[in-house]
Amino acid sequence: MALAHDPLWPRAGGWPAFDDVDGRMDAVILGVPTWRTSLSPTGAHATPGAVREALARYSATLIGRPSIDLGEALRIADAGDVAEPDGPEGEASVRERVRVLAARADLLVALGGDNSATYPVAQGAGAGALITIDAHYDLRDGVSNGSPVRRLVEDGLEPRRIVQLGIADFANSAAYARRAAEWGITVVTIDELRRRGAADVAAQALEVAGAGAGAGGRAIHLDIDVDVCDRSVAPGCPASVPGGLAAWELRALVRALARDVRLASADIVEVDATADAPDARTVRLAALCVLELLAGKALRP
Repeated sequence: MALAHDPLWPRAGGWPAFDDVDGRMDAVILGVPTWRTSLSPTGAHATPGAVREALARYSATLIGRPSIDLGEALRIADAGDVAEPDGPEGEASVRERVRVLAARADLLVALGGDNSATYPVAQGAGAGALITIDAHYDLRDGVSNGSPVRRLVEDGLEPRRIVQLGIADFANSAAYARRAAEWGITVVTIDELRRRGAADVAAQALEVAGAGAGAGGRAIHLDIDVDVCDRSVAPGCPASVPGGLAAWELRALVRALARDVRLASADIVEVDATADAPDARTVRLAALCVLELLAGKALRP
């Protein structure tokens, strides 16, 4: 469907290519279309392109006093996609590409792909801490979209600098719950998150993940697994369940976390654009998560 054109209503997205922009950037977008090791059949490799298309359905304006046009307030670039990001060679390519981009941008936003993207993106960004918004622990054995947190820990990420928000009943096993507890991972269940609210939970997550590592705190990676949301708003997530977060709850949490200067990278994962509802509600929510990350960046002190 052709979108209306109004010069006084600029649309989000359509940012210049990374290689066409000189100097330092506020944010850079990178597609990381992982899918080959997914535990559920998925077309998640189609999602980065779908999210870019969905961005054009929104403006980049924050309404306030004054309003903020993110396209004017921030220098944003799009670095395209990493080709074939799965497997050892693909993960190495993701790490190197992220390393190059992160060296020139305050915030790197990776568009997945399934959750296996978190492993090489966080490593490429040099993250010393991790916050996940996810119904699942992702501590499984093996190599899959269910194992990135375990793999990061085994490669040296301190588990006491990991905070997991939104962990849900009936979506995990007792064995992996024990693993998280034994490793000292901070877990905030979905029920506790709802009871306390986004601002309070985000403040705790940033305090735990950002502690130490010098006066500036640790560089934090944020993993946004959209299947933390209720299946009514995220039908394009293979593992979303009834009773998950509302769309506004996820958006509020993402923006609250992105306002912290220590948040240096993020991924948006587990959306299968090929399995979405006809109105593309899951992909559109993922696109709004991109904008909420940029909003948080623009609102930083």
